[in-house]
Amino acid sequence: MGGNGMAVRPDKTLREFNVNAKNSASTAVSGYEPLPSNAAALEALGSLDDTIHQKVRLGIMSMLLALGEADFKVLKETLTLSDGNLSTHLALLEERGYVTVTKEFVRRKPRTSYKPTTAGKLAFERYLHALESIIQAAEAAQLHLSENQDR
Repeated sequence: MGGNGMAVRPDKTLREFNVNAKNSASTAVSGYEPLPSNAAALEALGSLDDTIHQKVRLGIMSMLLALGEADFKVLKETLTLSDGNLSTHLALLEERGYVTVTKEFVRRKPRTSYKPTTAGKLAFERYLHALESIIQAAEAAQLHLSENQDR
């Protein structure tokens, strides 16, 4: 067992298992038969939305979906980002159609707020589904490896 409680095969690295899964479902790493979950995990990895997957944009989308709407100041302070960094990420999310921007004046001060669009909500749902698929495939692989080590 490794330090995290997961079974470890010192002679085979994760990279070797991944290469095996990518190369062929019929080619087995010595002593192991290929897992059906490998294909599902690789498909899920490929379906991760790069726009949302980036850490800052994931934080922005998570906040917007949790709150429904947030202004620039709230996003900046909560995510501890500079104005420029936050602006760049918000511009990309807007460009992709994941957020809408509303600019207004409140008590003579400019206020910029952001809301997730329907497309943004759906993209986030697909992203979460892909992560769940990856987790399920990893759990199935771990179970399979544990069962083979017990033999």
